[in-house]
Amino acid sequence: MRTFLLTAASAVALSVAVAAGPSGAFAADWSLETAAAPYKGTEINVIFLDRPGYRAIIKLLPEFEKQTGIKVNYEIVPYESTREKEVLNFTSGGDLTVALVDLVWIGEFAENGWILPIDKFTGDAAITDPNLNLKGFFPLLLDAFGSWGGVTYGLPFDNYSGLLFYNSCMLKDAGFDKPPATWDEVMTVYGPKLTDASKNQYAYALQSRRGETQSADSFMRFLWPFGGSLLDKDFKSNLNSPESQAGLQFRQDLAKYMPPGIVSFDHAEAVNALAQGQVAMITEWSAFYSTLNDPATSKIVDCLAVAPEPEGPAGRLPALGGFSLAVAAQGTEEQQKASWLFIQWATSEDIARDYVEAGGVSGRMAIYEEPDIKATYKFVDPMVASWQKGVPEFRPRFPSWPAISEVVAEWGTKMQLGETSISDGAKEIGTRMEEILKQDGYYDGSKKLLQ
Repeated sequence: MRTFLLTAASAVALSVAVAAGPSGAFAADWSLETAAAPYKGTEINVIFLDRPGYRAIIKLLPEFEKQTGIKVNYEIVPYESTREKEVLNFTSGGDLTVALVDLVWIGEFAENGWILPIDKFTGDAAITDPNLNLKGFFPLLLDAFGSWGGVTYGLPFDNYSGLLFYNSCMLKDAGFDKPPATWDEVMTVYGPKLTDASKNQYAYALQSRRGETQSADSFMRFLWPFGGSLLDKDFKSNLNSPESQAGLQFRQDLAKYMPPGIVSFDHAEAVNALAQGQVAMITEWSAFYSTLNDPATSKIVDCLAVAPEPEGPAGRLPALGGFSLAVAAQGTEEQQKASWLFIQWATSEDIARDYVEAGGVSGRMAIYEEPDIKATYKFVDPMVASWQKGVPEFRPRFPSWPAISEVVAEWGTKMQLGETSISDGAKEIGTRMEEILKQDGYYDGSKKLLQ
C-alpha cells in the first residue's frame, strides 16, 4: 500500500496559487468577513461526533457565524453510524454540504465523486485565504486524511495519534518510575504488578467493542508493532504470517491484565476506566487528553501522564487516526463556497490556539512549537513525535475498507471471546477479505493495487 505524499514542489505551487488571485496579485487585504459577504444567510450542514475536538469547534462556532453570517447546522452522530449516514445522504441527494471524512473513507468518498478537490476553490482569490498555508499542516496528516490519488480533497480537522496514557501514581505505588517502553514490558513486568482482580484494578484496557473500534483500535493496533500487516504487497492476506500471528496472540494473552468484558469497551469505557482509577494504562487517541485532564470527568488529573505507544519487535509504530473536512459535491454553488470558507476557518492557523485550548487537536505544526502549549498539554511532545514517522496505512485507506472492517470486527471479536483460534480466525478473515477485493476488482487489473 502506497501513501500519496505532496511533493515539495507541488505544495509550494499550490501555496502560491492560494495566495494569489487569477491575475497573480496577492490579496493582502483579504478578510473572512469580506469573503463571506456574498454568502450571508447561506446555511451549510455537517455531521459532528461526540468527541472533544467537535465540542471544541462548536464552542468557537458563534464567532464564525458572527463574522460571516453563514449558519452552520450540525448534527452529532455516533462514530459507528457516521459513514452509513453520510453515504445515504450522498446517494440520495441529501442536504450535507460539508463531508466529515475518516482517513479510511477518503478513497470511497473521492472515487464516488461525493467530495470536491480543493483546487476547485483555491484558484478563486475571493474565497481563499492567502494565509491558508497548506505547508503548515503536518505533511503526514494532509496526505493521510485529506488526499487521494495525489489530489487533495480535504483539510485535517480532528487529528489523532495513538498514545500511552497512564496513571503515574499507580505506577509509582507499584514500584515504577517510568512507563513501559515496550509491549514486552507491559506483558512481563508491568502487567503482573499492576493487576489485582480482587480490587478490580488492572494494568491495561484495550478498547475492543465490535465495529470499527474492534477492527481499527484493537485488532490493527497489534499487527504493525509486531511486524505484521493486514495485506501483503499483492493485496493478499498477510494475517497468517508469523509476525501477524505473534501480534494477535500477544493481544489475546494480554487480556489477563485487562478488566473482564473488554470486548464491550468502546473509547468512552476505556477512557473512563483510566479516569476512575480502574486501570493504570490505556493506548488511546490524543484527542481524549482533555477528557482525562478534566476534574469534572477524571479522578486522576494530578496523576495523568502521557508517553508514546510502546515499541514492539518491529519498533514503535503507533496508531494513526483522524478526519478531514471536505466540500460535498451535492451542495449548491453558494453552499460549496460557504462550506469552503468554513473549512478554512475551522482548520486555520488563526484559530489553532483557541481550538487546542477548547479541547481540540489541531493539525497545524506551528501551534505545537509554542512554549506555553508544550508546557500545558502533556500529550504534545509524544504526539508530534509520532507524526514525524507514522503509518498512514495503519488502516488501509482504499474504498474496500468499510466492508473488510466489518469482517475483521466480527472475527476479531470471536478471537477475543475464544470462539475461534487465532489461526482459524485469521484464515477466515483472509478468505472473506480476498473475496471482497476480488469482487471490487483488485485482482483483475480494474483497480490499482497500490492505492
